[in-house]
Amino acid sequence: MVGATSVLEAGDQIDSYRIDEVLSRTRSSSVFRATDLRDGRIVALKLPDPEMETDPFLLERFRRAAEIGEKLGHHGVMRVFSEVERTRVYMVMEWCEGKTLRQRMDAGRIPPDRAMRIAISVLEGLQYLHDNGVVHRALTPECIMVADNDVIKLIDFGRASDALSRRLTYTNLADELGSVDYVSPEQVAGRRCDGRADIFSMGVILYEMLTGKLPFEGSSPAELMKSRLTDPPIPPSVAMPSISPHLQEVLYRALEKEPRNRYARAHDFTYDLLHLDQVGIEKRVELSKWNTKGAHRLRKVLLLVILLLLPVAILGLMVLMSLAR
Repeated sequence: MVGATSVLEAGDQIDSYRIDEVLSRTRSSSVFRATDLRDGRIVALKLPDPEMETDPFLLERFRRAAEIGEKLGHHGVMRVFSEVERTRVYMVMEWCEGKTLRQRMDAGRIPPDRAMRIAISVLEGLQYLHDNGVVHRALTPECIMVADNDVIKLIDFGRASDALSRRLTYTNLADELGSVDYVSPEQVAGRRCDGRADIFSMGVILYEMLTGKLPFEGSSPAELMKSRLTDPPIPPSVAMPSISPHLQEVLYRALEKEPRNRYARAHDFTYDLLHLDQVGIEKRVELSKWNTKGAHRLRKVLLLVILLLLPVAILGLMVLMSLAR
């Protein structure tokens, strides 16, 4: 056995669980592959960092994530098992085979039909969460486990909120947002969020799966957050010309800055992905702004080229005039 403040390693034991492998360590927690010595079952254990256990807010967030996970039961959502007695705070989670979506994406661009299939499965899991009053709030490719047969599991509810924990629905930009690449504008602005924040995050993830790029530009987290609040997304068809106008419209609807203009439910997002030919194509102000922005950039580039070539042209003209004499 190890003490409550010890850092666990492979071979250590906590209660009835033997640590088999260290899977990840972050500032706030560690995740392990473990064996339940009572029945041989393979599980994943998530433990808060020892320093986190001294922070009441962070510890409460960890416990809230465990409580949320324990009440869920869906094939697309990782199960969290409850235990009556524990010698320290930790989560016992279902062991999920496969790789994270991030690992899948890092291995190469995902084909469009597979990207759509994965997105639809994730949206099914999100709809279940939302129907049960849970908002994930930090959906990223790292939070989606994809098996070899493309069965998905939503994992990591460290920043999730439910109807009974409204104080956790406000964001603290320094600690709560996670990766700013995927958070919604309302989270960046520190406003209360609901399931439509997850829909925005899924829109970003689908965009990235299809194009290999992110829809917003910024050289720093601060610039990325500002872009999310003020700039239109890079048109999907600019990032990947093979994207159809219908699919582009679906992505625009998922990436609306105002939640009221976004898909109201994950089910609505799914329906449009399954019936692309029925999606009406709107005249997008965002697209016009991007085209205007692009034209302005082109004019600046042309002006720069002219300014660079002008001395060369003058020099060439002077040489020709001297030769003519």
